[in-house]
Amino acid sequence: MNMFLPTFALAIGIAAPVLAGPMTPGDRPRLVAHLEMTEAWLESEVHALSDAQLKFTMTPDSWSVEEVVMHLAIAEPQYWDQFKESLAKPVKPGFKPQVTDAQMLWYGIDRTQRTTTGDARVPRNQFPSMNASLASFKKLRVELMKTAKESQEDLRGGQSLTASQDLYQWFLMISTHSQRHIMQIREVKAHKNYPKK
Repeated sequence: MNMFLPTFALAIGIAAPVLAGPMTPGDRPRLVAHLEMTEAWLESEVHALSDAQLKFTMTPDSWSVEEVVMHLAIAEPQYWDQFKESLAKPVKPGFKPQVTDAQMLWYGIDRTQRTTTGDARVPRNQFPSMNASLASFKKLRVELMKTAKESQEDLRGGQSLTASQDLYQWFLMISTHSQRHIMQIREVKAHKNYPKK
């Protein structure tokens, strides 16, 4: 999952202490706050958009706002399944992530490096409308929020199956991935040809 990490962020030395055990009093509220922020932010960005605004694309190959929301509704369950699969694996003594929390946060902010998503996460009309995609996104967020608020699992000691993050960082990545695509929606809406209504 290193493709998610902006190269320049490797130089950042900011990182929360990595301690094994349940989420710390600092880790938990930061994760909850980020999940709350991205859910509310996504809703506000797509609120009351017309069909023309939802379907507008900047180029023939770029995604519309509707497709971005659909992608989130497809991708987040996949990332969450990977989290749960990783959580079921035994904790590896001495495991240390190769990335920092700051790098995970930068992934949600910096869109100077673009990557292509996996084929299984490409939006292809898997939902009948943007509202259906958003409803699916929000339904999963209920489970994510409950886990973020209540989990007593050792997320710092667990390693993601597919990457070099610990499980706390992978959990955070799900939310920063949403933020990254919210920034994409803002780019679409800022385009000179974006419909006024």
